[in-house]
Amino acid sequence: MKFIVIGAGLTGFQLAKRLIDGKNDVVLIDNNAESVRQADARLDCMVVQANGNDLGILEKAGIADADAMIAVTDSDEVNMITCSLVDSLYPSVLKIARVRNEEYYPDKEMLGAWKGSRPMYGIDFMVHPDSEVASVICDSVFHGAVNEVLQFEDSDFALVSVTVGERCPLDGARLQDIRRGSAREFVLCYVENAEVTSIPSGETVLQAGDRVGILAEKESLPELFRLAGFAPVPIRKVAVVGAGRIGTQIAEKLLERKKGRGPGRLFSPFRSLTASAPVVSIIDKNPELAQEASGRFPDVHVFNADVTDEGFVAEEGLADYDLFISVTHNHELNMVTSAYFKALGVRKTVSLVGSATMAAIARSIGSDVAVPIKETVVDCILGHLRGRAVQSVHTFGEEGDLEIVEAVIPEDAPVCGRMLKDVARPGEFLVLLVKKESGYAIPVGDTVLEAGDCVIFIVHGEESGGILQQFGGGKV
Repeated sequence: MKFIVIGAGLTGFQLAKRLIDGKNDVVLIDNNAESVRQADARLDCMVVQANGNDLGILEKAGIADADAMIAVTDSDEVNMITCSLVDSLYPSVLKIARVRNEEYYPDKEMLGAWKGSRPMYGIDFMVHPDSEVASVICDSVFHGAVNEVLQFEDSDFALVSVTVGERCPLDGARLQDIRRGSAREFVLCYVENAEVTSIPSGETVLQAGDRVGILAEKESLPELFRLAGFAPVPIRKVAVVGAGRIGTQIAEKLLERKKGRGPGRLFSPFRSLTASAPVVSIIDKNPELAQEASGRFPDVHVFNADVTDEGFVAEEGLADYDLFISVTHNHELNMVTSAYFKALGVRKTVSLVGSATMAAIARSIGSDVAVPIKETVVDCILGHLRGRAVQSVHTFGEEGDLEIVEAVIPEDAPVCGRMLKDVARPGEFLVLLVKKESGYAIPVGDTVLEAGDCVIFIVHGEESGGILQQFGGGKV
């Protein structure tokens, strides 16, 4: 498949790399000479220094034959105009734009009144990075600040990532023995340590410090957490550092949870963690942002202060908070702030970072949860590019070593009508859940895969293209 990526910044570079790894034809366009030089030296694709909204440049890049164009420059307006320009001449090309400004997003009333034959603005999918990141962070908070949390719509299951504690029941245990010894049904999806991120087998032995992904019914998770030596923290006092778009969206979601609205209401087994209606504070040293937040959230404590000021920390008793969420635009500051407050005794910390590599560093110095904005946005975009069957994509590991894919099996899929044991490829991929008319369930070898089933599986990144074709997805 052929893709044209406009913008060679952090997100554009990572997106191009992932598409290239999937053996796709990629053209990367940017008008910044340094970005182009770095991309050209590190990526095996055509890299063009030019304005991405120049139709002549796009036609030379092969837009007429492209399957999709993705605009991820730093300018919302350039991204949107480029998509509209391409849609006017090449409507069959899938167009995705990263758009940060909420004012450009149509509301429900506007969408209801839209009668155009083409998508609004000529954009098939608009990706809001701040909203994506805020949702990921809040999912983690509602589960007691677990490393990573994946929710599956209309499902009683969740996939959570925790670190195996020293001398806990999982430390030194073999996977097949854990399964025999637990009355709870669960799947250990992946194991990540300093050497590798892998899909485990029954012979895999877990060690303290390993990060493991556990899929189970939400009611079972507290017991499985105890096996890993992990205790979700009751969240009573929360500080959000950063009153920008991401910080205010997180505060809004936390307040919705407090009022019994929003996504937090879905997490019934963890309701006790936040049943006491947590106190939310917002901290930002920018006076304008602090003032705006104060007006937007009249019931929230908003401080115009430097969170690293020891006098302020002592005066406000910040060390007594249960959770610190650092989401400023300065990702290094977020990491340092998390480490600082962890050292002061704050029980859980969350930090927004730039990449999966920085997330690993952040966790090593004190962040319980580190959310990489680049990978979060790329995952969202790839979910739209993976073909008609794919609903979502989520990656794990510093280099996207593993992917969790959610797909609906079409009638012409090669796996349709076959038993799972007949299509299994041990070590390459693992089917975690299958949704049929009766709902989601962890499958067994005799489970028959049928058209319309929703399948969630984990796969090595380099194998994802071939496995997706088996389940009816595209070639990405």
